[in-house]
Amino acid sequence: MPLLALTIIYNTTNTKFIQNVFKCLNMSKVYWKDTLLECTRQVQKQIKPLLKTLKQPQPNLGIGAGGDPIKQIDLTAENAIIRTLTEHQASFTLISEESGVKKYGANPSKNVVTVDPIDGTTNLMRSIPFYATSIAVSTKPTLNSVHTALVSDLFHCITYTAEKEKGAYRGNERIMPSENSSLEEAVLGIDLNTYKIKKIAPQLTSLIEKTKHIRHFGANALELCYVADGTIDAFIDIRGKLRTTDVAAAWLIMKEAGAIVTTLEEKPLRTKLSPKQKVAFVASGNPKIHKTILKMLEFRKGN
Repeated sequence: MPLLALTIIYNTTNTKFIQNVFKCLNMSKVYWKDTLLECTRQVQKQIKPLLKTLKQPQPNLGIGAGGDPIKQIDLTAENAIIRTLTEHQASFTLISEESGVKKYGANPSKNVVTVDPIDGTTNLMRSIPFYATSIAVSTKPTLNSVHTALVSDLFHCITYTAEKEKGAYRGNERIMPSENSSLEEAVLGIDLNTYKIKKIAPQLTSLIEKTKHIRHFGANALELCYVADGTIDAFIDIRGKLRTTDVAAAWLIMKEAGAIVTTLEEKPLRTKLSPKQKVAFVASGNPKIHKTILKMLEFRKGN
């Protein structure tokens, strides 16, 4: 608490005044990492009853801001996040794959909260144990202004967090990416889920032929965290289909862990945060394997 505030409180006997001072002080600061951890606890709590009814017919809730049908479980998760943020006296502009852009609190331009309430909804609906909540906090609606991030594996109860210039963590353990630079031994995540597969497949053929271990688990934010902690060596998504709401939190986690993520032209991934904004990128554990992957993609592109 600021020294001036302590001095004022010490020298006054007005109880109501003191209460108002404490209220203002509490509202002036949001401890984002703790707040996001509470968000994911509330998401798990609120969606738990719905997990028992996933096989039953689901209500038609229309199309979300990102262009996909809204599932009841997505909306429940989003509402849990919003409610937690407002209870913590946060003012923010919400950017969500479900509801689009909405403003909350007295000063909503102060913070931008980009969320994918359930990343990997199809996995969840089919009881595949790989889905997550993704939340990023920034000062502006741009990727490079994200300063606090969380991606939480909701099935295994494993949470990745990062704060700008403070490192990235899996639970309480600081994480680092893989140092493996051999494509032959690498485990690569490649998202091929697109109707444009005939267009992008030739660009990926040589790369796929070069490595024995290709994976895609169906929740991209969580897979990018796997790059951050060295579980996999790289993740490639050249479809131009993935939304920034999916990558906003994982981007900071990768960056703080020491992983590399760029465009196909090896430029920094700088983009606006929007439910409709799409990205294509390569994320790698270290510079050597990153350059190798980019060169192979470039070679196929030029032939």
